[in-house]
Amino acid sequence: MELRHLRTFRAVARTLNFTHAAAELHYAQSSVTEQIQALEAELGSKLFERGRRLRLTGAGERLVGYADQVLELVEEARAAVDEERGEPEGDLTIGALETLCAQRIPALFGEYRTRWPRVRVTLREGSRGELYQAVQQSEMDVCFTFGDAPADPALSSAKLGSEPLVVIVPPGHPLSGKEELRPGDLDGVGFLATPPGCGFREMLDRIDGPVIEAEVGSLAALARCVAAGQGCGLVPALVEHAGAVAVPLAGATTDVTMTWRRRDERKPSVAALLATAYALSSTDSSSSGSSKVKAGAIDS
Repeated sequence: MELRHLRTFRAVARTLNFTHAAAELHYAQSSVTEQIQALEAELGSKLFERGRRLRLTGAGERLVGYADQVLELVEEARAAVDEERGEPEGDLTIGALETLCAQRIPALFGEYRTRWPRVRVTLREGSRGELYQAVQQSEMDVCFTFGDAPADPALSSAKLGSEPLVVIVPPGHPLSGKEELRPGDLDGVGFLATPPGCGFREMLDRIDGPVIEAEVGSLAALARCVAAGQGCGLVPALVEHAGAVAVPLAGATTDVTMTWRRRDERKPSVAALLATAYALSSTDSSSSGSSKVKAGAIDS
């Protein structure tokens, strides 16, 4: 039973889509199909029902847990060898929210690749829930989000700093001329919001007064809709405003959080990324005067 077949099986089992699994693994779709067929032939059982929608068979569902255990054990063995050698190399997958991918991660990405060229880095974008799930399932090494990480004893996290929140409003809106807003200024004001489960939706829901009139799937799309006069929005100050007017919301900030699997802290590639992120965070703090956590301040 080849490890690459198990990795491919796990990707297909998670996405239930050969095309998506192929894109994630950087394989041709035909290669994914061939690997699954080879695994099925070796096991003598069908792992997927191929109808209008792909689904796992009973045998496939049982194999998922074993595939996870085998691949996690392989990663632990590789980490042990890497720790002895000390030089970061191999693959590292980083994930981040759309806004952080555009604004914060490029500096980290560039610095890390310059210092550790033997590590092949993959950067993936996703929603907060998708990113945490990918880290929990060992499909991603480290992710960067806003807000608190989930309470999971298998995970570690660190706050790398904070970002002020602003209310973006259409040009000419009654709030556009204010220097700063307080929650009371938002009573009855129509807002666009990201879907439930998003950190910014949770922040908006905690403010009494705003009226949520519509939902928009991403912060970038939300900003464009606000600029077009469709309502107001609550976003981090670093989001491109797309022509909307940004007005600070008094005392409102959100943390930038880095999350990884606790057992991976000894892997040289992961340890090097954590150290690089801490170093850049400290540099940002000293140059901007904003509040940052000290290196090593870790929340479980």
